[in-house]
Amino acid sequence: MNTTSANNPPLPPTPAFNMLRTLGLVATLSGLLVVLSYQVTLPMIERNKQQAIEKALYKVVPGAVQRKDFVAIEERIELLDTQPEGTLLYAGYDQTGQLKGIALETAAAGYQDVIRLLYGYDPYCQCIRGIQVLKMAETPGIGDKIIKDARFQQNFEALEARMHPSGKGLQQAIVPVKQGNKTEAWQIDAISGATISSNAVARMLNETSQHMVPIIMKNLPIMEQF
Repeated sequence: MNTTSANNPPLPPTPAFNMLRTLGLVATLSGLLVVLSYQVTLPMIERNKQQAIEKALYKVVPGAVQRKDFVAIEERIELLDTQPEGTLLYAGYDQTGQLKGIALETAAAGYQDVIRLLYGYDPYCQCIRGIQVLKMAETPGIGDKIIKDARFQQNFEALEARMHPSGKGLQQAIVPVKQGNKTEAWQIDAISGATISSNAVARMLNETSQHMVPIIMKNLPIMEQF
């Protein structure tokens, strides 16, 4: 006689429908919680982002004490009054309402992660006046030198970004050079030991400015009148 079968009767089959129903319910509840969390935190995330941009704007646009937001749609710029459908621009003004510069966001891949910057463009000298990092996860002591290295920051006191006479792109591309080899106003003196991050900054400033500077210069009166 088979004593094993007598002492250990076979387990009843698992009801597949009930199991699938339970898994479906758990998945639905998990999805709802994710959506709910996103909806709850989105306004806070957006508010924090705007505060960070405003704080950075007053650093990259010297003399600015107030701002107005614009949006570039194709070749035109207009005051932002609804959800943006183009590229955002943040215009900085002094106490008298005079335009002091325009801040733009840009991003590029660094050594470890994406570096996101806000930089200030002065349309009267056609130059970049400063950069501020909005997001970065570079190696401490190496990649983060783009923030802490005073010599590197000097690149952006008046980095040339002049519109080409044709009205398309820049007259000279913004390019990085080996530390100590800068000879032109449109060159970025890179950081020794942090060339990837330095090159990323040069690349993102050049790519964004090649596209946006002609649009800014062509639409400058629209931003000046505010």
